[in-house]
Amino acid sequence: MRIDAGKSTRYCDGASRRSFLQLGMAGLGNLSLASMLRAKDASRRQTGNAKDTSVILLWLDGGPSHHDTYDPKPEAPSDYAGIWRPIKTNVPGMDITEMFPLQAQLADKFSILRSVHHNAGDHFTGGHWMLTGRGGVSGAMKEGKSPFFGGIAARVAGPPQVGMPANVAIPYAMSIGLRPGYFAGNYLPVEYDPFQVGGDPNQSNFRVQNLNLASAMTIDRLANRRALNRNLDALRRNFDRSPTAAAMDQFDHAAFDLVTGDKARRAFDISREDDTVRDRYGRHTWGQSTLLARRLVEAGATFVTCHFGGWDSHWNHQETMLRHLPKVDQAVSSLFQDLEERSLLDQVLVVVMGEFGRTPKMNDGGNGG
Repeated sequence: MRIDAGKSTRYCDGASRRSFLQLGMAGLGNLSLASMLRAKDASRRQTGNAKDTSVILLWLDGGPSHHDTYDPKPEAPSDYAGIWRPIKTNVPGMDITEMFPLQAQLADKFSILRSVHHNAGDHFTGGHWMLTGRGGVSGAMKEGKSPFFGGIAARVAGPPQVGMPANVAIPYAMSIGLRPGYFAGNYLPVEYDPFQVGGDPNQSNFRVQNLNLASAMTIDRLANRRALNRNLDALRRNFDRSPTAAAMDQFDHAAFDLVTGDKARRAFDISREDDTVRDRYGRHTWGQSTLLARRLVEAGATFVTCHFGGWDSHWNHQETMLRHLPKVDQAVSSLFQDLEERSLLDQVLVVVMGEFGRTPKMNDGGNGG
């Protein structure tokens, strides 16, 4: 089921696309968890146990200006240099925007890849390239063609810890107004689409919708359905003696444990974090989403995406950047500090990117590039 969340996001192609919260059916079928876990087991049998590494992607949806973030042009003429001055970081020769003072103190913890590029000026083409590594879409043909990197990670590696979803989106998976858009598994089975949290972790009543049972469903009723399912499986196995059928119980058990067990529920419970930590990340959706991502990878998720939308700044560019950049600086710097304090820097890859950057000269009367 989809419900209109009431927020409208405008992109420079003139379209107005509503943000949707997607509520799945309660229970095990919605997540295809048993299928996901079987796929994980099959891949591990082929490749052996993988190192417990994870990825946190902070997706700046809409195309952030690289000149106003990580790639300022201090030697450029004033018409091309951008609004803000560059500042030095703790890495000699690496300058970033003055709007990122916190990250400037931690630049030895990250790398800036200024050579990553594609030639597309279309949001959809650029988004598909950056999230899948493939072309083939445009504003006229928006449908995704290739699987998102996170879906591939879920297919190949699965979660390092049983009881955790491998591929998670906070608060939802959306690219260029499309849901799940280029975060989908596409030609992979639907179980490799992201597990969408579906709520704002900055809200006091935050709940993970896909871990909550429907109003008419109780744990006992779910357990009864599971028992019925096992009985039906037992009848089927009288005719099917394959190893896959014999192994079904363990996967069904793991899927049931994800919905009814404590591991994922505790990881998603951001209220367990100390207030000082939550304050450091920022009491806003982006900051708390980033903190939740850290909790999830620490608990065993493989790939977590945080959606930071609203970067198509042809309209009121300076005001938009003044709203967005401090929140990004606070969230990213806190994440690196947190990962270092928890000895997770070598296990977690943090990626901050959007579908493309911006042309160097202001256009539209100074409203963007």
